[in-house]
Amino acid sequence: MSRCILPLILSILFLSISIVKCQTVFDITKLGAKPNADATEAMMAAWKEACASTAPSKIVVPAGTYMMNSVSLVGPCKGSITMEVAGNFKAPADPAQMKDKNTWVKFEHVDGLTVTGLKGGGSFDGQGELAWKKNECAKRGTCDSLPYNFRFNFLNNAMISGIGSINSKLYHMAVLGCKNLTLYDTTIEAPVDSLNTDGIHIGRSEGINVTLAKIGTGDDCVSMGDGAKQVHVESITCGPGHGISIGSLGRYPNEAPVTGVTIKNCKISNTDNGVRIKSWLGSYDAIASDLHFEDITVENVGNPILVDQEYCPYGHCAAKTPSKVKISNISFKNVRGTASTNEAVKLLCSSGSPCDKVELADIDLTFKGGAAVSICKNVKPIITGKQNPKACGAPAPAGP
Repeated sequence: MSRCILPLILSILFLSISIVKCQTVFDITKLGAKPNADATEAMMAAWKEACASTAPSKIVVPAGTYMMNSVSLVGPCKGSITMEVAGNFKAPADPAQMKDKNTWVKFEHVDGLTVTGLKGGGSFDGQGELAWKKNECAKRGTCDSLPYNFRFNFLNNAMISGIGSINSKLYHMAVLGCKNLTLYDTTIEAPVDSLNTDGIHIGRSEGINVTLAKIGTGDDCVSMGDGAKQVHVESITCGPGHGISIGSLGRYPNEAPVTGVTIKNCKISNTDNGVRIKSWLGSYDAIASDLHFEDITVENVGNPILVDQEYCPYGHCAAKTPSKVKISNISFKNVRGTASTNEAVKLLCSSGSPCDKVELADIDLTFKGGAAVSICKNVKPIITGKQNPKACGAPAPAGP
């Protein structure tokens, strides 16, 4: 070993040990939390002390199951914070007990946050069964009346790993206004009939990585809203649910562009859709570009490849005019497996703003009930490699 390298390694080890020794630890059980009892005040107390510490700090959740109401863990903080979760949490089952809060666990305005779920811990059970019965999204067209399990708002350089979100009352995780955030080894579970329980929703954020997640919900496994930039999603197991989606886009004025999204090496099973881009009928102007789906395996999926610029859930469209969302530079490469309907590929682009530079490469999708079809509307895709079914071989439906 080089004489120069050895002192460097020893210096790094010494620095690492020094950082650990200097780290201030806040154990929620030393602040009043007890297993099978309410830990809300203890968690808030631990956060307050950790956030005020100028030295690096660690919040520790020992093994056990804790009850916890809504908590807002807000910065800015004076030093970096690590949260180490060996225990598990349960939210109040009755949403009325959460005092009209829109989130169960919120992290906001924090730099350098690390949250780690340890083996046997890190599970957050939203106990959403009662809440799902009160979900009136289909009737009213707005869907924010119930709390999310997690919101990660305005975080910079954050690492969230080993966390499980179970039975959220609404969305499981929302990422908003963040920069350089990683979600790793995430587990999300809710039954297929749990309305609007999106797994991970990303909006107005840049440099987001979602890797190695197992997600089964009653809605999208992963979804991107306006302003999602440079998002990388890889090694996701998705199902049941609605698949992996970009959108819906164009519902509101002045939406920020969605650009630089890569969805790669994912397995999607028993879902309504596979990989999807969706924009509203009668939409406002918006842009979605540089979107790429690669190495996707589907099993028993309704629409494995879908571009839907005629999106109008529950009939809540202000107008039935063509979408004004411009979709360009998108690719679907090496998408293979089985569809549960014959419409394996649907590219339904807008007549008002046709899709541009769309690539279909190495597509191999079959339908057990007969021949699968590929439908193209207001788009002339670039075709390379194997195409099963034949690209754009079926007539497109009439409409906007």
